[in-house]
Amino acid sequence: MAAEFDLNLVRTFVLLYETRSVTAAADLLGVTQPTVSYGLGKLRRRLRDELFVRGPGGLVPSAEAERLYPPLRAAIAGVDETLSAATEFDPTRPARFALGLSDLGEVTVLPLVLAELTARAPQVTLQVEAFDVDTATDRLARGEVDAMVASPILDSPRLTRTPLFSEGYAGLVAARHPRLRGETPTQAELERERHIVVEGVTGHPGPRKALREHHLEDRVAVRVTRFATLPYVVQDSELVAIVPERVAHALARTHPVRVFTLPWPIEPVEVAAYTRRAPGRAAAQGWFLDVVRAALQNLPSVSPVA
Repeated sequence: MAAEFDLNLVRTFVLLYETRSVTAAADLLGVTQPTVSYGLGKLRRRLRDELFVRGPGGLVPSAEAERLYPPLRAAIAGVDETLSAATEFDPTRPARFALGLSDLGEVTVLPLVLAELTARAPQVTLQVEAFDVDTATDRLARGEVDAMVASPILDSPRLTRTPLFSEGYAGLVAARHPRLRGETPTQAELERERHIVVEGVTGHPGPRKALREHHLEDRVAVRVTRFATLPYVVQDSELVAIVPERVAHALARTHPVRVFTLPWPIEPVEVAAYTRRAPGRAAAQGWFLDVVRAALQNLPSVSPVA
């Protein structure tokens, strides 16, 4: 039975499992949808299993497909790794990459990636996509986005996670805040102030957890959805915000706000790059990931996570 399988059928199965879409698998394979459907039909007949059925969110793998995926994906990954070593990406030719970033990433990560990309491959163009934790895994698996840089954990066998750096936190107030003027305010001083927090999956849970632990939850006056909102609200108010440290210093260079050290520690968050594990643009994707990693080595006071 194994001898009847060719590499294209195995690759088709892996991509169907990861994209949950005949259309997306066909796009990544560079073939028509009927070709993928025909390949799926051959697999079903040979394995005597439905493998995939249609569900509300796309194709749903059967128990047999779940069993087959890990070894077949590993086999394809080994083949692709071997072929990629002999077929390197050519950065002198025009190409396009898509990078998923949060609003914070667009402030801190994007300028560094652009600088590195321009230095290495001026013919390459970049499309920036908004990071959405609910759709990130599927978009990466379908090949719609080449890489995403984010702090939320995307736990999926379809993705590879590459740690980039750890990010601490600092306080942010208006440059002329009438009361908080020292480098490190006390707990009592923060208890007398009103606070602004970022809600949602990209809002970083660390600051919200710290406010709860230090009995400041009832001092939260404003809740917003994006970090990009904070400097405009903070600079013209007496509100206090807790933000990732690098972002705080970046905002202080462009807005009339001041950064201060928190009176208590907040556990740093690890920022990572996510790429699709499946076969596809292996050489190009590896090159692009290397660009992202090299770019973030230039973050001030940051050592890339080993």
